[in-house]
Amino acid sequence: MQSTSSPPLPKCPCALPNHSHFFHHPHPSRKLNTLSLPQKPQTHCALSISHTNSCSKEQPKTQNKKHHSSHDSDSYHYDTLFLRFNSSGDTSTSNNEGPETPKRRDQRESKANSDRGLSSNMWWADLKAALGQRFNFGAIVFSAKVLAKDQHLALPHVSVPDIRHIDWVELHRRGFKGVVFDKDNTLTVPYSLTLWGPLGSSLEQCKSVFGPDIAVFSNSAGLYEYDRDGSKARELEGAIGIRVIRHRVKKPAGTAEEIEKHFGCKSSHLIMVGDRPLTDIVYGNQNGFLTILTGPLSLAEEPFIVRQVRKLETALVNSWSRTGLKPISHRLLPDGMQCVKHPPPL
Repeated sequence: MQSTSSPPLPKCPCALPNHSHFFHHPHPSRKLNTLSLPQKPQTHCALSISHTNSCSKEQPKTQNKKHHSSHDSDSYHYDTLFLRFNSSGDTSTSNNEGPETPKRRDQRESKANSDRGLSSNMWWADLKAALGQRFNFGAIVFSAKVLAKDQHLALPHVSVPDIRHIDWVELHRRGFKGVVFDKDNTLTVPYSLTLWGPLGSSLEQCKSVFGPDIAVFSNSAGLYEYDRDGSKARELEGAIGIRVIRHRVKKPAGTAEEIEKHFGCKSSHLIMVGDRPLTDIVYGNQNGFLTILTGPLSLAEEPFIVRQVRKLETALVNSWSRTGLKPISHRLLPDGMQCVKHPPPL
């Protein structure tokens, strides 16, 4: 069947503005063949119907050849507009690609499915991050071993209210080469990506002593399972000016390989600072770090279950200490109190 050109549309007061700047085609004289498109039910959009009804009366035929050429171009643009606004909302027929072929349609649908899959994966990662920060299932399993026979791994070498009580100069003088911080309730309040204000001066002193050999090793920001694109790690780095180490295994499980690679030295020359005995301290002790336990910065933002686990951890550590249990000795700092100081009042 031979395709025929659409008759020129007459001008009228309600005519649509010329959309040639939006629906430009490289060959205006070549009409779009509607029969070449896949046949599927189409519904005229309200825009096309309104134009057809309002222009149904015949206009005087006093147009010269120049006007006829202009109408012919307008007809092409309105035909294109009609093809773009069909019942399925399909606008995939681009200006330069011509009619949609089955191959192009498959590519478009494949891309849409990929986008939906990416969105679904990110949603699931965010959900796991929220649950994982409340329930560290790996830590629960690992803690069973500690509670049964390795209680000393949960005892820190040093305990302080917060990092303002740590003498960074003394630690550096004794041969330590770097510092590894936990994030939540150690440098920031839970789920925050900014430094807790009162710690600013102590952190700056730590930077001045250890230079670039400072990093964050967290079970939230930088953990591939919960921070897949590294956005939390990058935001935290920008806020506190400290490198966040990307890693795959949650504390207390895992080795110190990623941290040693970052610092270029053995973990026995590094300091692990964190607020949780059964995660930060157990991880640090079993991998040879000097471990410093800080008090939590804020309990108000912590989930209820985390607060209860924290109470249990504190009670166990205090009970073991009262019975005479000692932490593993560290050769660079036999007496942990030698690096504790009393900061000036705020």
